[in-house]
Amino acid sequence: MITKEEHLRVAFEMAEKTLKGIPKSTPSDKVLGEHGLRQVGFERGWGNTAGRILETVHLALDLMQAPDEVTLSSFLARLPMVFNVVIMSPHGFFGQSNVLGMPDTGGQVVYILDQVRALEREMVRRISDAGLDMDPKVLVVTRLIPEARGTTCDQRVEDIRGTKHSKILRVPFRTGKGILRQWVSRFKVWPYLEQYALDCANEIRGELGCKPDFIIGNYSDGNLVASLLSTRLNVTQCNIAHALEKTKYPHADIYWQRMDDNYHFSCQFTADLIAMNTADFIITSTYQEIAGTDTTVGQYESHTHFTMPGLYRVVKGIDIFDPKFNIVSPGVDTDTYFPPSETHRRLTAMHKDFDELLFGKEENDDCTQGYISDPSKPVIFTMARLDKVKNLTGLAEWYGSNERLRSMCNLVIIGGHVNPNLSKDGEERSQGQLMHSLMHKHKMAGSFRWIVAQTNPIRNGELYRYIADRHGVFVQPALYEAFGLTVIEAMSCGLPVFVTNRGGPAEIVVDGTSGFQIDPYHGEAAANIIADFFERCRADDNAEWDRVSRGALDRVAKNYTWTIYADRLLSLQNIYSFWRHTTHMERRDTRRYLEMFYMLKMRPLVKTVPEAEEERESGMTSPIDNRPKSGSTAHWQEKRQRSFSDLRGQHPDALPAPPQDGRPESPKFGLLHL
Repeated sequence: MITKEEHLRVAFEMAEKTLKGIPKSTPSDKVLGEHGLRQVGFERGWGNTAGRILETVHLALDLMQAPDEVTLSSFLARLPMVFNVVIMSPHGFFGQSNVLGMPDTGGQVVYILDQVRALEREMVRRISDAGLDMDPKVLVVTRLIPEARGTTCDQRVEDIRGTKHSKILRVPFRTGKGILRQWVSRFKVWPYLEQYALDCANEIRGELGCKPDFIIGNYSDGNLVASLLSTRLNVTQCNIAHALEKTKYPHADIYWQRMDDNYHFSCQFTADLIAMNTADFIITSTYQEIAGTDTTVGQYESHTHFTMPGLYRVVKGIDIFDPKFNIVSPGVDTDTYFPPSETHRRLTAMHKDFDELLFGKEENDDCTQGYISDPSKPVIFTMARLDKVKNLTGLAEWYGSNERLRSMCNLVIIGGHVNPNLSKDGEERSQGQLMHSLMHKHKMAGSFRWIVAQTNPIRNGELYRYIADRHGVFVQPALYEAFGLTVIEAMSCGLPVFVTNRGGPAEIVVDGTSGFQIDPYHGEAAANIIADFFERCRADDNAEWDRVSRGALDRVAKNYTWTIYADRLLSLQNIYSFWRHTTHMERRDTRRYLEMFYMLKMRPLVKTVPEAEEERESGMTSPIDNRPKSGSTAHWQEKRQRSFSDLRGQHPDALPAPPQDGRPESPKFGLLHL
């Protein structure tokens, strides 16, 4: 075993001399055995061929002789450091079909599923390049919801399509009354998360057989749970905010007391502060998320200092110049979202259904409202959740008030429940009622179609191209959008886009080249920008449409791919894991302060959030079938008992066995580690 620096240098020099004398394509096993590298201290993991091992050895020698950040990053990126990844996403309905458009379920689900596929591919490549014969594992950990509304969210484990080694692991919310059976809003999950983190710690170890190498949190709830888990398990943590609510709801800090009954921002903002300071690193999709623009405040910048009257004052919530911040933009699934010109890949059999969906004369109270009398006009199209921030009702107001737009185009909105009474989300019901009133106010019958949320991404990809065939456009009118996956989806399908200038889409779209930026707070001006575009298209026989469409396709192809994303994310994990190891002492004071803040502020605030008033299951069995079949709550409980038994025998720091009365064990620590 090599224990001294000089011995390490000698070993590298001997390896370099040996490797230079053998063909670069020589397999690593032969290099280690027949050529004697194992005798000087080398094992598998330096590379799969002699040439790759030599490149890695050269990087190591360069670091010892003249260390610099570029060489260190390149060297760490080659080391096999990640084999098991956990991705946290507790809220909403997380599944692979029939979930988009459900409450609190949208772009984050699409983002994570595409992220998982890209990460698995990159992990397999890196492990192979390192000369190892191992299978990586990726777990997406989300909430098990017994009343799953026809989705798979009541199944404990689900394989992720398009992968070989990735799964969805679902763990239910538990309280002293049993398992929470129904969906609960993302604004009201706070009473369940600490116990949820305890349960997840055991389920993850039971599923992987070890602790993970890397934990990725998503949104406020997932980031808090990731913080609790990473502190307990001593694992590198990455945060992805997707959207920090503080910037989506202006003045929510000053007027938090007015909004707390509905949104519980006192808990959410506190959780965000804890999570962003606990994380080893944070990735954002755009620069604006971190530091904003000349005229707007960034999501993280808004947490630098603020006041919540009667609660606390933040004087340094986060340092936006901290090197933990990194920009890693996601991509799109190119098997689903591709240009209309690739006719051999088109799903034209769907077009008859689209004709009826968009231009059918009949209305269905639960699926469609409004109708289009002149299908020859181009379509202004949007698709998003039906909530206040997504601003679909704002787009309807702009269109209804602009005679130029109404004379040239039709408006098609896909989002939410067309019948507000079917929604269990209060904000969606309110926006749905507003949409109905706008339809009557502006008398939009004949040029407006409102369609219930569409949840099939493959079908949606062809729908984008169907609208592009008719020289339509895509509008993203959100009051604030952290990134905007639907924007790059539409651009990948060749649609000209009009996007909010509040948030990430303003960085995706080069104004006037790959689309247009609009201000959602100035609806009349936004509507005129769209109308001006269609007038130019009329004047030059759609040459303007073709120009912007080409610009959109080029922009996405050069900047937004999942291959770039996965390589960058795993390289960052290696760097920050190294940093975490080398600066452990420097972070201890910060972690102790965060633990104190969690105990003295977060826990009391959580107690102010009422538990959901709905039926709970006290017997831990499924109402449909009392047999402990895979996917049922009883099966989860049985599996959990086995996990506890296994963990007590395998891990010295494992949790105690769950009490027999079904009550959750009382945590005896701050961030799950005091």
